[in-house]
Amino acid sequence: MQGAAVHRLVTLLARGGGKEIANEDIKIGISIWSSTDVLGSQCKRILDAAAEALGVQIQYVDQAHVSEKVTASVEQLCAAGCQGIIVCNSADTEMTSAIKTCNDNGVYLSQFFRVISEKDNPDIYQVAKDSEYFIGAVHENEVENGKQLVKMLLDKGDRNIGLIGWEQGDATWLGRWEGYKAGIEEWNKENPDDQAKLSEPQYAGTSSDGGSKAAEALMSADDTIDALIPAGGGGDPLQGAIAAVERAGKVDEIDVVSTDFLPDLGERLENGSMAGESGGHFCDPLYAFLMVYNAIKGNYTDIAGNFVDVEFPYLYVSSPEDYEAYEKYFVDQLPYTNEEIVEISEMSLEDMIAKAQSLSIEDAAARAGK
Repeated sequence: MQGAAVHRLVTLLARGGGKEIANEDIKIGISIWSSTDVLGSQCKRILDAAAEALGVQIQYVDQAHVSEKVTASVEQLCAAGCQGIIVCNSADTEMTSAIKTCNDNGVYLSQFFRVISEKDNPDIYQVAKDSEYFIGAVHENEVENGKQLVKMLLDKGDRNIGLIGWEQGDATWLGRWEGYKAGIEEWNKENPDDQAKLSEPQYAGTSSDGGSKAAEALMSADDTIDALIPAGGGGDPLQGAIAAVERAGKVDEIDVVSTDFLPDLGERLENGSMAGESGGHFCDPLYAFLMVYNAIKGNYTDIAGNFVDVEFPYLYVSSPEDYEAYEKYFVDQLPYTNEEIVEISEMSLEDMIAKAQSLSIEDAAARAGK
């Protein structure tokens, strides 16, 4: 985010003559693809902790990344009396409706794991930027993520990579795909005698069964595939793809990398059913939640024209040793205590963004050991 834009979003005590809303009267809605799959349940865990720490109400709507359900979920949460909503998954086109609904109802809104593409959808981006209620987005650099995952595979000697997407047109998927292709192109340019290739994507949706069928289709179409990238979709497509590779007896022949850590990632890195993964934290929704919370409290104002773009760093693991420290500080316990969540909620927007961007395994370990 541009510094000038951050500074225009000043921190104030309260809106409307200094009259502050009590935390117990605040209700924040969560429109999420799933609150029960691998990544979604991790998101729910930290959001529940934030709601408890701040003493606010929270309400979930699972929308399965079905377009009409995404837009309906925002309407449902507004009707339920939420003063703020965070949303994911949400394609750019769906955000037009979501932002209008929130504008009409005076409800604050932010995205997590997603950002509206200013390049691909400038009109929608402008609608978001002009809104007095749409704060912005918390997400990762997906192009760089894609390049890093391809590099993991190429460094392991893989040259024929099968690709599994989840939903056509999803902004995060498109960013990752761009990164995968860029990684292959860079390698091939630098290694003319050792070329690599990437398949066209098979789409899996967000289910384990979809991931399994997509992996089977790729392996059936080309029995020389030596790597698979199930690009994402919450973790379930990845589990289905791994199961398909195991059923085919090709664990030793096909390296699998993906985004969004599985709960048994350490074991899978040990037994070879996964070669590496990116992701590792589920705190995007926490920061989107805290941005909305502060807007409701009146602490963040002058929102129109000041789109907040918070880019989170990914974590990467490619060995059991890499995963061990992550498990200790992100799985066995949350990376933030309730007290730290309260402290973050009281930060200025500038400081909150800096706090988000400093999150790492080393940062969590240092705070846990203080």
